[in-house]
Amino acid sequence: MKIAMVSEHASPLAVLGGVDAGGQNVHVAELSGALADRGHQVTVYTRRDDATTPVRVALRPGVEVVHVAAGPARTVPKDELFPSMGTFASVLAAAWFVERPDIVHAHFWMSGHAALEAVDQVQARTGGVRIPVVQTFHALGVVKRRHQGAADTSPAEREWVEPAVGRSVDQVVATCSDEAFELKALGVPLHRISVVPCGVDVSLFRPVGDGRPVEVRGRAARILTASRLVRRKGVGTTIAALAALVAEGRDVELVVVGGAGVAGADLADDPEYQRLDALARSLGVRDHVTFRGQLGQHDMPAVYRSADVVVCAPWYEPFGIVPLEAMACGRPVVASRVGGLIDTVVGGATGLHVPPRDEAAVAAAVAGLLDDPGRREEFGRAGRERAETRYTWQKVAADSERVYVRLVAGSAATGAPSATPRPTSTRAGRTVRPAHSTERTAR
Repeated sequence: MKIAMVSEHASPLAVLGGVDAGGQNVHVAELSGALADRGHQVTVYTRRDDATTPVRVALRPGVEVVHVAAGPARTVPKDELFPSMGTFASVLAAAWFVERPDIVHAHFWMSGHAALEAVDQVQARTGGVRIPVVQTFHALGVVKRRHQGAADTSPAEREWVEPAVGRSVDQVVATCSDEAFELKALGVPLHRISVVPCGVDVSLFRPVGDGRPVEVRGRAARILTASRLVRRKGVGTTIAALAALVAEGRDVELVVVGGAGVAGADLADDPEYQRLDALARSLGVRDHVTFRGQLGQHDMPAVYRSADVVVCAPWYEPFGIVPLEAMACGRPVVASRVGGLIDTVVGGATGLHVPPRDEAAVAAAVAGLLDDPGRREEFGRAGRERAETRYTWQKVAADSERVYVRLVAGSAATGAPSATPRPTSTRAGRTVRPAHSTERTAR
């Protein structure tokens, strides 16, 4: 099967930990690779953000990354990319007219918008059966606005384009059950929602043993948090919890992995780092906190193995790959009871759930685990088993493949175009699509 992955801002080649580089980059890279291992040919389309980058880059056997010229060839915050999606869609359509994919899998709302426009353009030129489109949102604007309010920097168009994408694609792949309920509230019919989680590379992320490296730590106990440095990720909550632990007389350190700037940028210039640094100083624990900046995937296992507890304390989280990586490394997790963390972390079995934005609850959960090595080991073993049985990329690829096969077979069986001509409307000078009116869209 020829699979087109569309990921407009999250390149599978990106260094992780920047403000717009995180779980989606990993998801696209690993899912594409696992699908290639199953015999599929995968092409990932992402926006060119560097003029020196080749148009085509082989990621691994069976996976090629195509850099699309849409907007300036430099790093642009994803929330400023929507005006470039028309050009992005036209480039996709031109490529798919020459080499038609069997299915398109779009990642994030803007990718879905561009993919639908491109599929329509191909349909208009060729007729015949329309290319099926699968959508994974990775995050929903309605949830982001609920938690961030005025601090949400999403473009205004997201409020109505994102739900229209959800109602227009052939299938939405939600990454957790919580997201499925949110999609239903946006008007996406339940029969067009499948839940397929993110995954983890269990061969890379493994527990201590067999000569696997463990990073040396500086104090008796270590807490780790890894995320992009954006406020909603809750690193400030974890620092406040650390202060409570230190006030109890514990010799404990916190390692923070991630940065908000572009790869190679000076962490000291990062506004969120500056805020967190000031917070740690004001709480008297700056000498207990180490900010590591961005690290590559292959550097992370040794860091995970060095931690007694991994803390994931976001205000909200669509899925969250860090808890899976921690569990795969045999580490217990303290996680906010939000979004995908409700599914992945089993409270009382692989870790502990705490309310979001509650540093006292985080401190109490971490303290309890630090005082009970046996429970940490028990959680670690259960976490590793859960990662191996439910969250390998091989299983995620197999589940995704079933969605693709069903849609391709259904499209071929009808043998007819799947959509009637759709009206478009122009807002703020940009042509966009209202919700589709097809026979597959239940309202």
